[in-house]
Amino acid sequence: MDPLAFVAFTTFFATIGPVDVAAMYAGLTAGHTPGNARAMAAKGVAIGSGLLLLFAFGGNAALSQLGIGLPALRTAGGILLLLVAINMVFAKSSGGTSTTDDETEEARHKTDLSVFPLATPLIAGPAAMGAAVLLMADAGDDWTRKAIVIGALCANLALAFVLLMVASWIQKLLGVTGLNVISRVVGVLLAALAVQFMFDGIASSALFAAVK
Repeated sequence: MDPLAFVAFTTFFATIGPVDVAAMYAGLTAGHTPGNARAMAAKGVAIGSGLLLLFAFGGNAALSQLGIGLPALRTAGGILLLLVAINMVFAKSSGGTSTTDDETEEARHKTDLSVFPLATPLIAGPAAMGAAVLLMADAGDDWTRKAIVIGALCANLALAFVLLMVASWIQKLLGVTGLNVISRVVGVLLAALAVQFMFDGIASSALFAAVK
């Protein structure tokens, strides 16, 4: 397996969090009929996918227009992902991958949850958007590597869709403890990847050239 495929899949798995999204969605749709919940899930995944693909293909160009280079993007992305990873290891909620308490309370009173909070911020949250931009920028002009990143993104989105279809069953099967175990394991891997992103960003910046 290409190392990039593993890195991209793990990063998107951590930042999108298909299992966590399904468990949270099950709680939010407790008062909805199964058919209505599945319809909202399909719509939410479609919208979230569109947002992430938009950032994947257009995010780097937008940052370039702002004068933000790849080294800065790698370093900043690494910091953001590290914060997410730390929260995952300690099983804490993060604004980068979940809703805040106020957002959750607002969502409970909405009849259509597909756009908010499902599409964003649960699926296409700040961390997932940042990861999409960072990984695509790392792929450079190699369209094979870009295809690997998009494939990893689509695989996680497909996994999220499948789990949302059986969200209530997932919540009952794993419980809080099971979800936290998965979160901690993935969080450790994401922390290592985040630090590597920061190392790569600093190493490729002009900082060391200026010192020399």
